[in-house]
Amino acid sequence: MAITAAPAGLDPSRPYRLHPQVAVRPEEFGALAYHYGNRRLVFLRSPALVELVRRLGDHPSVEAALATVNASRRPAFAAALASLERAELIQDAGPAAARSRPPKDASDGAPPLGSPPASPTGATSRPLVAQLRPGLESPICLTWELTYACNLACVHCLSSSGRRDPAELDTAEARAVIDEMAAMSIFYVNVGGGEPTIRPDFFDLVDYAVDRGVGVKFSTNGTRIDAARAAALAAKDYVDVQVSLDGATAAVNDAVRGEGSYAAARRAMDHLAAAGFGPFKISVVVTRHNLGQLDDFDEIARSYGAQLRLTRLRPSGRGADTWDQLHPTAEQQHQLYRWLLDRPHVLTGDSFFHLSALGESLPGLNLCGAGRVVCLIDPVGDVYACPFVLHPDFRAGNVRQPGGFASVWRQSSLFADLRRSQSGGACSACGAFDACQGGCMAAKFFTGLPLDGPDPECALGHGEPALSRAGVRPATGPGHSRPSPVAVPLRLRRGARS
Repeated sequence: MAITAAPAGLDPSRPYRLHPQVAVRPEEFGALAYHYGNRRLVFLRSPALVELVRRLGDHPSVEAALATVNASRRPAFAAALASLERAELIQDAGPAAARSRPPKDASDGAPPLGSPPASPTGATSRPLVAQLRPGLESPICLTWELTYACNLACVHCLSSSGRRDPAELDTAEARAVIDEMAAMSIFYVNVGGGEPTIRPDFFDLVDYAVDRGVGVKFSTNGTRIDAARAAALAAKDYVDVQVSLDGATAAVNDAVRGEGSYAAARRAMDHLAAAGFGPFKISVVVTRHNLGQLDDFDEIARSYGAQLRLTRLRPSGRGADTWDQLHPTAEQQHQLYRWLLDRPHVLTGDSFFHLSALGESLPGLNLCGAGRVVCLIDPVGDVYACPFVLHPDFRAGNVRQPGGFASVWRQSSLFADLRRSQSGGACSACGAFDACQGGCMAAKFFTGLPLDGPDPECALGHGEPALSRAGVRPATGPGHSRPSPVAVPLRLRRGARS
């Protein structure tokens, strides 16, 4: 019997196979599939679909593969395979087909992070967010601050970086952590600091991770990316570079990141572009002073063939002291929401899921993934629920303890608590709760709000009254700021765009 034709792009009469650069990791709801070449992450939300994809190459055609599936599921499974083909997770396996194609730009219309290709008939009917709340066998990715050493003193630094901690993991210990990541099928690690390139063994650790199938995405202020290092990075597979820039002009950027930091970041971008490094990322922490420059940031990214990534300012680290002055106003939050809806090519990494309360959900999981799908390892091996809650209350363990990181992820009592159903508190009575999930845990915690209270930047205006009744803000700890950091004024110089 003929199989229902799949949407244009997938030829059911031809053989297909899983792309050789794709890894599939089983999970309770089905599996995660990650393409190391084009950095696509896709949720396969049916065990039957996972089995079909894994065995696709055993059949002479897609049509023959679909014939092994219950007839009621075939149209949905055909649509799922077509979506996987667009994302290049499966490829034509015929002798006349091009066996490899250049990775697509992330804005080419393939499914973004958090969006499954399809939810085939017969898959669990629970929303993806509900399926992820109990946590994953391994993180999708994790953030790793390799060092607190930094040659800048950004006023919003969430880890108060500056000085190296003498107890930071040495090279052998760092390699052991990477070995664990590979064994746990963690697809990639977001490396930061501090300034990670200050570590003498940084590039050796990058090579070590890549050689073991763990992709590396690292953030840098750009001060140490010269022409030679840019060329070396461009020659590496499975490495992404993210250059931090918090102003589209030197005046706005340097008021937060320090004098000369804008010029240094632009030089790094020039070197990366000249070396032919693929679409590197430009990372912007959105503040009330740079929000009016969003179009300018977008144009800078386009001029380099780069991707723009916006992240939310959190009140942690030195950011706790400057959040009141820097976080966007309520009017600017609405402006940001509309701007993001009109520009789906701009990456956010779920930074602004609290804005989904305004109506249409922004791309992504719209979920606080702390301890569920993400976590952080700091330079001394302490594991925290997320990169924005570096506080003893959210410390889950240390990779130096028996069982290493895997034991912390799978057995930590803190993570077990975070993965249980949480009370929405007063927010659960709000009609927008399912969209915003109450907002960011870190933003609440460091502004003295209860974790089941509203986000301090609640898009519907519930944050301001809550802040007026907030308790004492938790101390962010001693930090690692240098004894005499460079003083950076928060007010903009005359003539700067705001």
